[in-house]
Order: sequence, then structure tokens, then C-alpha cells
Amino acid sequence: MPRAGQRPRLVDVAERADVSLATASRALAGRDGVSAQVADRVRRVARELGYVANPYARTLAGGASSTVGLIVHQVDDPYFSEIAGGVIQLAAEQGLLVQICQSGRDPAYELQQLRHLIAQRVGIILISGSGYDDPRVEAEARAELAAFQDHGGRVAAIGRHALGVDAVLPDNEAGGRALAQHLVDLGHRRIAVAAGSAGLTTVADRLAGVSSALRQRGLPPSDLVVVHGEFTRGGGRAATEQILNEHPETTAIVALNDAMATGVLSTLRSRRIPVPGRMSVVGFDDVSVAADLAPSLTTIRLPMTEMGRTALTLALKPRSARPRRRSTGHLLVVRDSTGPAPVA
Repeated sequence: MPRAGQRPRLVDVAERADVSLATASRALAGRDGVSAQVADRVRRVARELGYVANPYARTLAGGASSTVGLIVHQVDDPYFSEIAGGVIQLAAEQGLLVQICQSGRDPAYELQQLRHLIAQRVGIILISGSGYDDPRVEAEARAELAAFQDHGGRVAAIGRHALGVDAVLPDNEAGGRALAQHLVDLGHRRIAVAAGSAGLTTVADRLAGVSSALRQRGLPPSDLVVVHGEFTRGGGRAATEQILNEHPETTAIVALNDAMATGVLSTLRSRRIPVPGRMSVVGFDDVSVAADLAPSLTTIRLPMTEMGRTALTLALKPRSARPRRRSTGHLLVVRDSTGPAPVA
């Protein structure tokens, strides 16, 4: 055990937790090979002894680290790659390096990635991607980030409500409302949604916007068909198959991101269903390929590259007394994938 006035050492944590030095190191770094029960015990002991502060203190010894850790849901999704591009642009201007991790929309794996970045002694952590409806899912990540900031690290998030850090917040609800209003103005009444996974705040917010628009136009949101799936092209294809099989009267599909919309268009093309003559399709994000799809995609434009730059800008500023929020705004971009509802 450490003597009075002596900073706790890793060996002190290992002895108190009754594990080997190697096990204690792996547990605190969030690496594989340690059971969840043992890892929790090691982290609890580390907090009790005050050892958890050491990785952050070493990070900043002699000045801030030159590495930015960026965690995204999916690196091959153009939404996240364009955000990463903005982060990398500003990082290069500031003489910083960027290390990118993928969480796969798995909160447990995201927490592991977060702990790995802390163990790698990054000076800044950025987290991009939807949060979760249940705040308990993010409680451990919030605690880790609070400790990281308390000891000099800096954090910002994109699209996260509940982490207690500076955040760039996409205009999800207003964008969903604009998409639904556009379709209703075109005469569509039988609308279906190809939604991402249930439990994501991005999905909930965009759906809330769609439902709000229907209520404003006197249409019952209960008539809205919602099919949940992966927030990917494959998820869009699967959702479209289900919509066509179970709700053939549908005349418009709202995909809650452009990746899903690409899958929607692919399935409609394979089924030889004309777009927009028989079915209108809208997406969300306006990734770089949206204008080049056939037909070109009507969607909500978010300034993704600028979102990445803004998040890093926030993280480069001194920590404020309360988390700062930056809204992105949105723009409805009407292209060739939407048209008047077909006549019955």
C-alpha cells in the first residue's frame, strides 16, 4: 500500500484488488483478457486509491499531447468519414495527429475504445455518433470523460446529448419535420420510415420530427409505418423489403440516413419500382454521393465537415463552467427521388 503522501502505484492497485500486475494493467486500459467482474473491481480499487488520475496526469506531463482520439460509429459510413475529414483538416492546421476508433454502435465496445485512448495518453477525445435513449447506457462513459477532463484532458462530442461535455448537435428533429412536410406537400399520405436501430437518440429525434409534421398537417402519426434496422445500406434494403411486403400501399419512404436511403433505392430498382413515379424516397445527411445516385437523392443537408471542425475547435478551447452546445442547422435539398404521390 502507498505510504502517506505517496502517489498510488499500479502495484498498489493490483495488491488491493488481489490480481496480478498484468491483469490490473489490462483492466485499467480496457483491454481484452479480463472478466467484467475483475475489471470492475480493479477500476473501483483504482478510484478508491486515486490511481485513476495517473494516466491523465502523465498525458499532460510537459505539455498537452499532440494526438486527438476520434471515436465514430462506423468508419466506412460517408457521414462519419466526412466528419473525420473536418477533424483531420483542423488537426493538421494545429499540428495535431488524429487516431480514429470505431465503436460499431456498441456502447460497451465504445467504452473500451474510450479507455484505450486514455491509456494511449491522448490529449483530446472526440466522440461522434448517436447517443442512447437510456442514459444508464452512457453512465460509465460519462464518468470516464469527467475524470479525463478533471485532470486536464479535453472532450467534445457530435450528436450526443448525455455525456456532459461540449457538443455539436445536428438539427435532427427539425430535419425530420422538413422531410415529412415535403412529402405531405407532394400529396403523400401513406408514408413509411426505414429507421435505424431502436434506442438511438438520433433515430428518436428524427422520428419525432416526422411525427410532428404529420400532426401539424392533421394526419395521425399512428398511421406512420416504422421499420427498424441497421443504420446501413443493408439495413435500408431489409427495411424496404419488409415495407413492400407488409405495406404495399406505401407511396413514400423516409430513410433516416443516406446510407439506408441508398439501400432503399437499390431494393426498389431490383424490384423495378419506378422512383419517384411509384415511390418517393428521401434520406438524411446529404453525404457526398447523394447527388450522384440514380435518381439523385432528396435529403437533409448537414454540414458534416464543418461539424468535425467545430467539435475540435470546442475541444481546443479551455473548459467552460457548463458544457457548450452548437447547433448545426439544416437544409432540405430537393432532387429527383421525390415527386407527386401517384394517383390511386
